[in-house]
Amino acid sequence: MAKVELKSPIVEEISAGIKDAKSVVLVDYRGLTVEQDTRLRKELREAGVTYKVYKNTMMNFAFKGTDCEGLAPYLEGPSAMAYSTEDATAPARVLCNFAKTADKLEVKGGIVEGAVYDADGIKQISAIPSKEVLLGRLFGSMQSPIANMARVLNQIAEKQGAEA
Repeated sequence: MAKVELKSPIVEEISAGIKDAKSVVLVDYRGLTVEQDTRLRKELREAGVTYKVYKNTMMNFAFKGTDCEGLAPYLEGPSAMAYSTEDATAPARVLCNFAKTADKLEVKGGIVEGAVYDADGIKQISAIPSKEVLLGRLFGSMQSPIANMARVLNQIAEKQGAEA
């Protein structure tokens, strides 16, 4: 069997994964202990993020002709790829939070919603809360004025009831 035939399924696997991905983040994982890597994979899995280690050449072939083509300059040294099809900020958020405790994990760059970002850009994106948190804040801010109005009306009713 030729080498190309052996590598083709891997390239197709990468292509299938990034096809519908809202974001893809590349990291250098050198120096992580087994325990740290296991914890990182668990956190990523819980956030709905797929995390895989591939050869740079395989990722480069898969990235050709896609939005991820801009990530080619970041494919230096050992690289792992994290991507999400649901939450665009999840890979950046989990990886950057984990990098605070594991100084060996280095974010190289990524792509979010079709735009390529370097490591600093990914760190800024990691500060954006998840969609659920943002929706909760929105509904909380919408509920607050209604609750305040209800309290004021209740106090007026109690005051008028006491006067009568």
